[in-house]
Amino acid sequence: MKDIVAGLRRWTSWHEDWEEEVGSVAVETDDGLVLIDPNDPPAELARAAHVLLTVYWHARATKRVGAPRVWAASRSAQPLRNRGIDVTDVLGRDAVLPAGIRALQTARAAEVAYWLPQQRAVVVGDVLLGAGAKPRATAEPLRLCPQGWLGKASHDDLRESLRPLLDLPVEHVLMSHGAPVLGGGARELKRVLSPS
Repeated sequence: MKDIVAGLRRWTSWHEDWEEEVGSVAVETDDGLVLIDPNDPPAELARAAHVLLTVYWHARATKRVGAPRVWAASRSAQPLRNRGIDVTDVLGRDAVLPAGIRALQTARAAEVAYWLPQQRAVVVGDVLLGAGAKPRATAEPLRLCPQGWLGKASHDDLRESLRPLLDLPVEHVLMSHGAPVLGGGARELKRVLSPS
């Protein structure tokens, strides 16, 4: 478990299907502990009040966590329910998430990114990858996911959907796959989201 800033921690744990370590996030808020894409949460974490999922296949340990509120994008809600996960809150334009957290729809229909304003951090699932992430592991601190992961969308569509992040004072970018960007997040986002 790594402390990023006050109230924000990230841990990694082995994911059998992906066959590598994946990242998960814990955020302390006045509304209780929020876990994002939890995979095997460390025992020292308090009981979660909320689980936020970036995309339905990141349900991971959501059932075991047993949080009373589970948040997901509308396109992820039914696939999660089909997996036996009770989605209590479907994200929409007017969704009021804990601690002012905001969801941002990505070009990948079932996936959202989260902006954590108090921690000046963005949390993404699969649309952005960090250094060392498969496939085609590189040393680049941040890169777009492979275009094949986007379905009918293109990299240009993905860049456009993530462009609102450029208007935010982003310090950190935390992703599921690869090393996080700790400091200089806005600069890295600008580099990756600039038209090719």
